[in-house]
Amino acid sequence: MTKKSTTATANAYLRFLQLAKSIQQMPDAPLLDANEKALLEEVALRWFENQPMTVREAIGLAHLGSPATLHKRITRLRQKQMLMTFNQPEDKRAKYLIPTEKTISLFGDFGKKMNSAISVVSH
Repeated sequence: MTKKSTTATANAYLRFLQLAKSIQQMPDAPLLDANEKALLEEVALRWFENQPMTVREAIGLAHLGSPATLHKRITRLRQKQMLMTFNQPEDKRAKYLIPTEKTISLFGDFGKKMNSAISVVSH
């Protein structure tokens, strides 16, 4: 079977996927399954948009699983020190999820690899 031709942008993305996979397989990388990674990305994106997600909102992400399953994933991500919770001073009832420094560092590694993939393809 021969390799199909791809566009430069498709090559960049595929190279990025290769590099991201290699980061996740490093000995010191957190072991995340695809579902944990998807949940972590949803939470981190909302945080990045200055709209932190509540635990209630996170367990309502039906496209990622049932509420019970999502609650377990949140617990695992907290145990892996990838997420932490906080309360707003004016509302102690709602718990918000935010990425930890460990998560930000992991995403920083992904960003470096993505930039590397783009520069390889564009040269």
